Amino acid sequence: MSNRLALILLTILLPLAGNTYADVTLVHAGELLAVPGKAPLKNQTIIVEGDRITGVQTGFAEVEGATIVDLRDSFVMPGLMDMHVHLQGQLGPDNDRDALKMSDQLMQMRSAYYAMNTLMAGFTTVRDVGSSPQEMYALRDAINNGWIDGPRIIAAGGVGITGGHADISGVSPALMEIYTSPNVCDGPYDCRRAARNVIKYGADLIKITSTGGVMTQRRTGTGQQMEADEIREIVRAAERMGRKVASHAHEEDGIIAALEAGVHSIEHGTYTGPRAIKLFKETDAYLVPTLLAGKTVATHAVESDFMPQAVVEKAIRVGNDMAGNFEKAHKAGVRVAYGTDSGISPHGTNAEEAVLMVEAGMSEMDVIVSATINAADLIDMSDAIGTIETGKMADIIAVDGSPLDDISELLDVDFVMKGGKVYRQ
Repeated sequence: MSNRLALILLTILLPLAGNTYADVTLVHAGELLAVPGKAPLKNQTIIVEGDRITGVQTGFAEVEGATIVDLRDSFVMPGLMDMHVHLQGQLGPDNDRDALKMSDQLMQMRSAYYAMNTLMAGFTTVRDVGSSPQEMYALRDAINNGWIDGPRIIAAGGVGITGGHADISGVSPALMEIYTSPNVCDGPYDCRRAARNVIKYGADLIKITSTGGVMTQRRTGTGQQMEADEIREIVRAAERMGRKVASHAHEEDGIIAALEAGVHSIEHGTYTGPRAIKLFKETDAYLVPTLLAGKTVATHAVESDFMPQAVVEKAIRVGNDMAGNFEKAHKAGVRVAYGTDSGISPHGTNAEEAVLMVEAGMSEMDVIVSATINAADLIDMSDAIGTIETGKMADIIAVDGSPLDDISELLDVDFVMKGGKVYRQ
């Protein structure tokens, strides 16, 4: 059925079904990138009913009584997605104080605030890969139920090893006892238990840390920390229960161990080299580069005084090395899904990652594909989001000029619709 015929049938069948034209929104798009990777179209109408797109047709259609969204002077595209955020916090000098003094309830209110900053920046779907799990699952479910507003959240539960990057650090032994997660594990079978436990309590995916990390307040480096048998058991347990595994990894030894175990994405991937690139391509795993986090920590390490020295040294080295190695990986054909590590960088500045990716050699179109089609594929939602096509969720954003000509257009999003509801216009 043609889109034009669909619109004609819409005008006939809606009254018969007892609906009104007020249930229909017609988005007039001057330039429409309906399917990233393909050429944009001129002068299109997107037909939205409820939370879904029911048609896209050439020309500016009008139906009496329908709501018209006039974006004739705008570039319209699918909502963006960020595959690596931490909505519960934001890097700054008060982090330790807030951890001690802020109630769980107040932290939840702040998380909702950060979530709205993200949505208003044009990111309609995010993957949160490191927050207090029960609070984040509650935020996810509240948004899905329509009780509060925010981006669609795919929420991870974390599994880490004793003393590793995902374990508590930088506080007194007494507080470590209190804050140590039950999902910190040692050995393959204990890690299998932890993976199952994460899923039991509601995780959409599992996040592991196969290497050390920049923000760990110990001099434990950024090389491999999780053993290969521990990673394999986590991946096996996750896949048995229909979950994917994302692995934080900086050095190549930890990247290789994670890819060999079958993880589905590598977060950061700072020192991806030839052996890792080969495995990326063999396994079809995604690289989630987080260049913005690298730039942010390197800047803070030089200009701020709140980072411990153990963190400063790693931040300068890793932050300054990220972009160059990302360029090599992308040029070698590694699949990329967009991710920022927001929470390190301020929430709502997620589009700055796109600018850094272009500066590192990625084309504007490839960046947009990474934040739409590739991201949807990574979270197994390609049938619902990532493009503007009939049957998809009505996640639509607009900017003044074409980001295919100037990617910095994404820094100032003028229109945001998520699931058919307009949040910014």
